[in-house]
Amino acid sequence: MRFRHPDGSVVHLAYCTNVHPAETLDGVLGQLRDHCEPVRRRLGRDRLGIGLWLAKDAARALVTDPSALRGLRTELDRRGLEVVTLNGFPYEDFGAEEVKYRVYKPDWADPERLQHTTALARVLAGLLPDDVTEGSISTLPLAWRTAYDEERAAAARTALTTLAERLDALEELTGRSIRIGLEPEPGCVVETTRDAIAPLTAVAHDRIGICVDTCHLATSFEDPDTALDALAQARVPVVKSQLSAALHAEHPHLPEVRKALAAFDEPRFLHQTRTRTAGGLRGTDDLGEALAGDALPDGTPWRAHFHVPLHAAPAAPLTSTLPVLRAALTRLVGGPHPLTRHLEVETYTWQALPPELRPRARAQLADGIAAELTLARDLLTDLGLKELP
Repeated sequence: MRFRHPDGSVVHLAYCTNVHPAETLDGVLGQLRDHCEPVRRRLGRDRLGIGLWLAKDAARALVTDPSALRGLRTELDRRGLEVVTLNGFPYEDFGAEEVKYRVYKPDWADPERLQHTTALARVLAGLLPDDVTEGSISTLPLAWRTAYDEERAAAARTALTTLAERLDALEELTGRSIRIGLEPEPGCVVETTRDAIAPLTAVAHDRIGICVDTCHLATSFEDPDTALDALAQARVPVVKSQLSAALHAEHPHLPEVRKALAAFDEPRFLHQTRTRTAGGLRGTDDLGEALAGDALPDGTPWRAHFHVPLHAAPAAPLTSTLPVLRAALTRLVGGPHPLTRHLEVETYTWQALPPELRPRARAQLADGIAAELTLARDLLTDLGLKELP
C-alpha cells in the first residue's frame, strides 16, 4: 500500500510474511498464493506491499539463479504484490516448534550473517518495483547480549563496514539503493534505540541505520519522542519501522493478571518481559521467568515482547501498547517530512496466541491481517497522508 505524504514523497506500508514462514522458494511462492493475495483481495486493493522474510535456503536459491529471481518477480506482479522491504532478522527455522534463542544465530560476528544479508540485498535490488529505487532490510541488533566480547564486537563492526561497501557497489551496478536497519530488541546487545547510537556512529555510513520496532520500543519502556530525538541528534537514519504492539499488564501483582499473562507464556518464541522501577529497567528473558516467584518486581506495570494483533487488544485485565505505536507513528510520518518511508506491520505471533484467540483457518488469518492493515491505513490517513491507488 502506498501513501502520499504532504511533502510529496511516497510512504510504503506492507505486512511481514514471517507470520506464515517458509524455508524454500517453493514455500515462498505458496505464501503469495495462499496468504498474500487473499489479504490484498480483502482490502480491495489492486496492489499490496509485503515485507518478505526469506530464509537462508530461499535467499540462496534466488541469488544463485537469475531465472528464479525473475520468476518470483513475475509472480509478485501477477498477484498484485510488491516488495520494497525484507525482514532479514531470522536466518532459518522461524516456523520451528521452538525458536527462542535460536533466532539470534548467526549474529553479526559470524561470517554467515554478512553473507546472508548480502544475498538479501542483491535479491531485493531485483525485486523492487520499476518505479522504486530504494529498498530496506531489517536485521539482528548485532547479537544476543551473552558471549559478546570486544573481539566479537570488532568482528561485527568490520562486517557492517564491509556490507556498506557492498551496498555502495550494488547501487553502482543496479541503480538501486538498499539500506540496512539494526532492529533493537530486549535482551540483545542493542536493546534500545540509544544502544544503537554508538555502534552505528562507529560504522558511520548512511546505508546502515536503525529499524524502529514499536513493540520492542514499548517493551523497553522507551518514550518515542525521546528515542527519535536522540537518533536525529546522532544522525542515525531510520531505515524502516515495524508497526507492532506489545503485551501490557498494569497491575502484575494481582492473581487474575498473572493468570491472564500465563496464557501468553507459550513455548515457541522468547517473550522478554520488562518493568520500569525507581532503580531503572528490570527484566527477564522470558515471560515464564517473570511469572515464577519474585524474579521481577510487580509493583509497577509489566510489558512483554509478544506481538499483539494491532486491531485486537487482549481482554481485560491486559491490554496492548498501541498508544506507543500511535505516538511513534506520529513522529515518524506526521511531521513536515517523513523520518522513514518504509512501514511494515509485523505480527508473527498469530499462531502463538492463546488457543481461543488463534485463527483456525487461512481465511481467518487473512481476515485478521487485513484488519491490522486497515487500522494502520487509518492511522496514516488521520495523520494527513493520502492513500494512493
